[in-house]
Amino acid sequence: MAGRIHQINVSHGGVPKLPVEEAMVSGGGVSGDDQADKVHHGGPDQTVCLFSLEVIEALRSEGHPIFAGAAGENLTIAGIDWSTVGPGVRLRAGEAVLEITFPATPCSKNAQWFIDGDFNRMHDRKHPGWSRMYARVLTEGQVRNGDAVEIVSPKEDP
Repeated sequence: MAGRIHQINVSHGGVPKLPVEEAMVSGGGVSGDDQADKVHHGGPDQTVCLFSLEVIEALRSEGHPIFAGAAGENLTIAGIDWSTVGPGVRLRAGEAVLEITFPATPCSKNAQWFIDGDFNRMHDRKHPGWSRMYARVLTEGQVRNGDAVEIVSPKEDP
């Protein structure tokens, strides 16, 4: 299944992350991006944060004012069945190869994107398939808006 990078998002810390046309993805993270809270964000298993455009659109249809980059994801991905993306899945995004490590735990800073302030609406244990995902970088490379995203190693069945 192939998708595409809908939007690349960076910030100097905090949310929302703002769109850029392209970025280098490396073991140090996404160029131009930083995290204000280095205890809970960043590191080798949380190098890149990904989220689904289709999930964002579904949340918007529920009335939530969330948008691409709002939840702090670096790559907003379109056209991939998000329920197939989980720990161990490897994705090629542009020139980079990423391995999903675990779902991102929602942060209270994301409450502003939910009409009732319940940022746990995107908590994987409470709403499987609606979470952002963290990834480690296996192959560094340039990413651009519109680049293909392809699952190169699918999630294994339990």
